[in-house]
Amino acid sequence: MADIITSQLSPSQTRVIDPILSNIALGYKNAQLIGETLFPRVPVLVSGGQVLQFGKEAFKQYATRRAWGSDTGRISFGYQGAKYALVEDSIEIPLPRELIRDAQQVPGIDVASIAINMGMDVISLQLERDQAALAVNAANYDGSHKITLSGTSQFSNAACDPDPIIDTAREAVRTSIGRYPNVMVLSAVAFKALRRNATLKAHFQYTTAASITEQMIAQYYSFDKVVAAPAVTSDDAGNFSDIWGNNAIIAYVPQQNVSMINPSYGYTYTMAGHPMVETPYWDPKAKSWVYGTTMERAPQLTGITAGYLLQNPN
Repeated sequence: MADIITSQLSPSQTRVIDPILSNIALGYKNAQLIGETLFPRVPVLVSGGQVLQFGKEAFKQYATRRAWGSDTGRISFGYQGAKYALVEDSIEIPLPRELIRDAQQVPGIDVASIAINMGMDVISLQLERDQAALAVNAANYDGSHKITLSGTSQFSNAACDPDPIIDTAREAVRTSIGRYPNVMVLSAVAFKALRRNATLKAHFQYTTAASITEQMIAQYYSFDKVVAAPAVTSDDAGNFSDIWGNNAIIAYVPQQNVSMINPSYGYTYTMAGHPMVETPYWDPKAKSWVYGTTMERAPQLTGITAGYLLQNPN
């Protein structure tokens, strides 16, 4: 990158650099952020439209047998629900030319990647907040798909047996959509309470000396995936709080062939090709190269009866 430290990018340089940097953004991962477990990303081509929402009929199994000469059966995969509008998050990270110069003296330091990943950290944390706000809002669930735990029903209580609580949640989803939920998201405090629960520890005491993990919980409760949600956010005063609060969410989310026409608890509608990296430009006043990262997206609940909310487990 030595030849672009103090000069403007030529069109040929732009054509080479833009796809490389955007691929870095598309491949960005942060293990602290788990919102796409409930809201997997699906591409859209326009910034607004209507959500495909799914009722019970979308989850059913259908008879496909056909007699000669008879009509072929048809199914409906969803219906147009509430409108969605993608929101755009964008951030710029300036890299002083002195930093770029010094980094070139140290093998293995890619300062452009550092800037892009820093921008993706900021944008992705905002997306995580938006996804969690939908998932932990009790008003989004009907009365048979949520519970507020208290006393001996809280995972952190020594007398709590979480098995019937989780079984009730699993059955609520199964009887609503005809499929068992396959993922469970535990906020940091909920995960701490469940992995230290006396009943669960008693179950594993003769099989392993290791701490109870997400994978062990998933196998025990027959989920494809259990994830803890450790991400935190801060207010303007610098006070930190858990993004996922004191909650657990059990849901059905397709693990393969993810598409907006497949029934799911939720999706993150994302503009095709996003997140993307803007063409870097030289800011002579700051004597810095500026890298911008942009993402247009909108998380949506598309099949709320495919989910179950457990509040206050700790």
